Amino acid sequence: MPRSESHLFYQSRQRRPVLDQARGVYMWDVDGKRYLDGSSGAMVCNIGHSNERVLEAMRRQMERSTFGYRLHFQTEASERLAAQTAALCPAGVNRVFFVSGGSEAVESAIKLARQHALAVGQDRRWKVIARQPSYHGCTFGALAVTGYTPLTDPFAPMMRMMPKVPAPRAYLDGLDPDDPATGAYYAAELERCILREGVDTVLAFMLEPVGGASTGALVPPAGYMEAVQAICRRHGVLLILDEVMTGAGRTGRFLAGEHWDMAPDIVVLSKGFAAGYMPLGAIAARDDLVDAVLDAGGFLHGFTYAGNPLACAAGSAVLDEIARLGLVENAEVMGVALRGRLEALMARHPIIGDVRGRGLLMAFEFMTDRARKTPLPAHLNAHQRFVDIAFDMGLIVYSRRTRDGLEGDHIMVCPPLIVTETHLDEIAGTLDAALTRYGREIAPALTEPA
Repeated sequence: MPRSESHLFYQSRQRRPVLDQARGVYMWDVDGKRYLDGSSGAMVCNIGHSNERVLEAMRRQMERSTFGYRLHFQTEASERLAAQTAALCPAGVNRVFFVSGGSEAVESAIKLARQHALAVGQDRRWKVIARQPSYHGCTFGALAVTGYTPLTDPFAPMMRMMPKVPAPRAYLDGLDPDDPATGAYYAAELERCILREGVDTVLAFMLEPVGGASTGALVPPAGYMEAVQAICRRHGVLLILDEVMTGAGRTGRFLAGEHWDMAPDIVVLSKGFAAGYMPLGAIAARDDLVDAVLDAGGFLHGFTYAGNPLACAAGSAVLDEIARLGLVENAEVMGVALRGRLEALMARHPIIGDVRGRGLLMAFEFMTDRARKTPLPAHLNAHQRFVDIAFDMGLIVYSRRTRDGLEGDHIMVCPPLIVTETHLDEIAGTLDAALTRYGREIAPALTEPA
């Protein structure tokens, strides 16, 4: 159908089809073309689209109230969701603060950590160490702990960047990810950073248990998570797990930190937490941490839509559906099946140099030489071009660049947790066709003399 002038703008001038409807794992544009949502949007739609039980819970809440300001009223929806969230978090992490999205949640975690330091007389602690590369959000506070050069460099003069340690990319560094010595090697980088910055100035360490878009579903090497937790405890540094992408069952546990029995001080949630039904995020924190801040005068922070009853009703219904449908367990089982299909594609297509991930947070990375881990030439913009080819074929996938955002194109394959073997066959078949087409397209560029 003819496209009218748009008054919207986002990251670029690229136009996409107009969405008509979405059901389950599929989406249709207004021309009737069907797409399989192979990335759950931006790793958001964990329970699939248009779940009738969630929609009904939202309708019930809309009939009662769509807004109740948190300074005026408590709401049943927000209280219920807070209790559900606390029950799903590690022991002692019982206090929940709601926001509208992931960047807001990261900001809230950082500010809570800082106010706790002030409340307990540790005024010098303000540095939040994160990893390079990493992504934690697009607001200034979240960007300060993000390690992704194209997104951070333009704004660096406007903010105070936080210290970074190398992400544990063992496969790029030629190290064995199954050897605990590898995990100890990368964890030692954190301890060196803490000592270099000054123990009494370091407030927290923030990390994604399984890497998101910045590292393409990077799974930490053996022993790493346990080691960084021990280092944080030893130096009185708060441990913040950014579970915005990994939480709500995506990796085969409700929180990815559960794979390593982590005991964080603060957990950050969004994306699959409300599965796209409403904008919603949260932080969950230790009781003593919150109590110290409240006793010192209160949490100096907040957003207008924090604890919005309609958003919380949606989030509560999403958690109910995750449990009712056994989606955490399905993510683990289907994740193994998806990995097998991606590894089979790697055997067929030489430009796939690595397959990695956990549960239904999976990715493959393009390389011209697997042994040398040589990335595709950056000018090819492989991550974007491949997404466009797959989209044209009716498959939605997500992409970024693994190596500081500058090169190392990877494709994330993260379908809704309701996915079946039949859906995985469709995903793999379309990826196979898209890889064949893209391989032919770039062959001349790869054979040109240097």
